Amino acid sequence: MVRLASVFLLCALLTRCGPAESPEAQRSLRSGTWRLEMDLDGQKLPVLLDLQRDSAGFELVFRNGTERIVVRDVVLDHDSINVRMPLFDSEFKGVVVDDSTFSGYWYNYLKGPDYRISFSARAGVSERFPAHGARSSLVNGAWRAVFSPGTPEAYPALGLFHQQADLITGTFGTETGDYRFLDGVVAEDSLLLSAFDGSHAFLFKAALRNDSLIGRYWSGVHWQEPWVAVRDDRFRLRDPDSLTFLKEGHNMVDFTFPTIDGGTISPSDQSNTGHVRMIQIMGSWCPNCVDETRLLDELYSQYHGLGLNVMAIAFEKQEDPTRAIQGLKRFRDELDVAYPIAYAGSASKENTSAQLPFLDHVMSYPTCIFIDKAGMVRRIRTGFYGPGTGDHYLHYKRNLEAFVVQLLAE
Repeated sequence: MVRLASVFLLCALLTRCGPAESPEAQRSLRSGTWRLEMDLDGQKLPVLLDLQRDSAGFELVFRNGTERIVVRDVVLDHDSINVRMPLFDSEFKGVVVDDSTFSGYWYNYLKGPDYRISFSARAGVSERFPAHGARSSLVNGAWRAVFSPGTPEAYPALGLFHQQADLITGTFGTETGDYRFLDGVVAEDSLLLSAFDGSHAFLFKAALRNDSLIGRYWSGVHWQEPWVAVRDDRFRLRDPDSLTFLKEGHNMVDFTFPTIDGGTISPSDQSNTGHVRMIQIMGSWCPNCVDETRLLDELYSQYHGLGLNVMAIAFEKQEDPTRAIQGLKRFRDELDVAYPIAYAGSASKENTSAQLPFLDHVMSYPTCIFIDKAGMVRRIRTGFYGPGTGDHYLHYKRNLEAFVVQLLAE
């Protein structure tokens, strides 16, 4: 018995009496800051994230300027990792190389089943763009920009940047919304900005030439375009309240759509009679709609008891109605939306025109229609400038609340 025990002890010391660990054994990942780099056909789009692990599992937090996107749907299975984004129909699928590295593809199913972008992620890297160490140019302030200049597709934008030393945050506002939270650096005479929100992967590069910016913009792997900008503190885009109209002969809106919970909504329902109504035209795939939804839900919670009703009409990019409604329920639950959401079909121009025949067009998602207590349309707001625009957002938020209070007092 002593001899047999000695054999087992020797086995335990030399081989642990079991098979050697295989490459497929359960991997682990370091906690802390990570830098994820997406490959846009040779252009590298950097994203910073924080990874933590507790008894409930892994949590990732994507960082874009002041924005924080918390992702808890993280599955690590041996040497495979799957990260499902919370709001949009996209996910990362990869292979864990070691505790500091994983790589694979990001899939955006709203752009098609085969749309993917390769990525690699490494732990311990806290800089979005590599520091150049050279004196930075001053880009802080407002810029008048044009994307695709000199082409029939050209459109104006307002660049809004906040710079501290060589670090810079900000966004571009357009007549249909903003590019949300951009984050980057100014190094020597170059501007570098990026953002990833689960729906869009944005990369901006520009060179500073005689107080002008000459740049290029990439959105995923299928779109890129040039852009130029000059300093201009007085530049303004067209008034968002002037871009979408009721068709001639219409002074009210009416519809009936099924809600995602099995009921129906209509501005002419008895429950809406004598109430101020806000009709949000949106989609769960739209990041600007996320920003607007948070604000509208805040207003709804504050003023619903005083007579404010809010209802959302969703046009989705998922062709399958079942998957579209599932996406809308995920959107509602993630944002904890209290007001009703209706599903009105696909986000095609043909469908939106058919479903909303009282509007001359839907220029942008989101679009918000304001209806007074008498059922008259008082205002139609095209697009949304979110918190990434800084003071512009705060100014709109104050004016919106004042307008709602005015309508409630009439």
